Amino acid sequence: MTTIQNLIADERWLSFRLGAQMYAAPLTQVSEVIRDGELTPVPGAADDLLGIRHLRGRIVPVLDGRQRLGLPGENEGDPADVRLVMLSYGPHLVGLRVDAVGDIVTPGKAGITPPPPGGADRKDDPVHGVMPWQGGFVALLDVRQLCRLPLESEAA
Repeated sequence: MTTIQNLIADERWLSFRLGAQMYAAPLTQVSEVIRDGELTPVPGAADDLLGIRHLRGRIVPVLDGRQRLGLPGENEGDPADVRLVMLSYGPHLVGLRVDAVGDIVTPGKAGITPPPPGGADRKDDPVHGVMPWQGGFVALLDVRQLCRLPLESEAA
C-alpha cells in the first residue's frame, strides 16, 4: 500500500451521492454542509462553475459535482436532498453541489484499491482510490484536485 493510501485509510470521510455513484471527501476538509440556494452566475466561467455565493462574509465559488466529475444528467433523486458541501484546502473554500449527503466512512487499510483504469491517466483526476461500500464502492476524492486549487505552497 502506498503512503497516500495509508493516509487515506486512517481518515474519516464524508460520503455523498452524485447520480448513482458514491464519492467521499476527507472530513478534515469539509467545513460544513448547507442547503442549496441562490447563486450569482459568473459570465465566462468554466462550465462546471455554477456561480458564487456569500457565506458569512466570504465569496465562495460553487462547482457542479456532476459536471466536474464528468457525470451525465440531472439529479434523479429528491431535489430536497441536494446540498452544498463546503470544502476547504488551505485558505480556499469551495462549494460542491451534490445530489445527497451520505454517511461518515472510514476506509481502513484493507479496503482501499487504486482508482479504476481510465481516470488515472488524466492529470487532473481527483479520485485517490476506491473502497467497497454497501454492495458498490465509494470513490475517495482529492479536494485540491477536485477544486483545481494550487498546492498550499503555491497559494501564498
